[in-house]
Amino acid sequence: MRLANLAGRAALVIDGGAVDVETASDGRFGPDPQALFDDWPAFAEWAETVPDAAPAASVAFDVTDLGAPVPRPRQVFAIGLNYAEHAAEAGYPPDSMPVTFTKFPSSIVGQQAVVELPEGNVDWEVELVVVIGREAHKVDRESAWDHVAGLTIGQDLSERITQLQGSAPQFSLGKSFPGFGPTGPWLVTPDEFADRDDLAISCRLSDETMQSSRTSMMLYDVPELLVRLSAVCPLLPGDIVFSGTPAGIGNRRTPPRFLTPDDVLVSEIEGIGTLTTRFTVAD
Repeated sequence: MRLANLAGRAALVIDGGAVDVETASDGRFGPDPQALFDDWPAFAEWAETVPDAAPAASVAFDVTDLGAPVPRPRQVFAIGLNYAEHAAEAGYPPDSMPVTFTKFPSSIVGQQAVVELPEGNVDWEVELVVVIGREAHKVDRESAWDHVAGLTIGQDLSERITQLQGSAPQFSLGKSFPGFGPTGPWLVTPDEFADRDDLAISCRLSDETMQSSRTSMMLYDVPELLVRLSAVCPLLPGDIVFSGTPAGIGNRRTPPRFLTPDDVLVSEIEGIGTLTTRFTVAD
């Protein structure tokens, strides 16, 4: 299943078109994409019947109408230094615990967002984003995937001066300017992947490849992240987890390369698609 936020309404993406969830379910499920996670098991079971029952209801749509597939998560977890090559370029040895911070939910936007660049040095990171479908608290590895509604693409944008100012880093603040959490283009359920633990992940900046790896190169894979996070915090339906980025970010290049208003950031993950973000100058 591919679940999209189409102009603020929940829609299933089928054969290149979209089926409105509220209409197709005769009102059983409402139009709000976020509300679907409150009863995800029932919704997922119903959604499996839609391709056979209502193919004629699929209509074409414009990708510019796609919003964040999870528009209002209660909790946004983010993981740093989760690929060995990125930890090495950043000058940190692999840690015994995932480096965890948050991006505040107000930073979340969707496909084709135009993000206003604040003063400073704005960097990019492509990430696999995990969406929680069932509450997870103190889960084990064997059951961890059962709590996942789906996967999407994320771009963890960071203003590095704000992030690194002072004697202690301000990770969450520097990564939470408006628009600093692009996600999309849609949510893809785990059953859609041939190997959900090994997906190609890459990022292009104005047609130049900046990052390229596979999610199997994570130091902490999706089940392990959910085990570690849920040991402390209950993960709630509709929460999202930015799972870390490969090597190739701007502030570790020589010379450093940061985002400008002329740039187009395109991130891609195998089996999901592409997420495109553009930029503008602050007023």
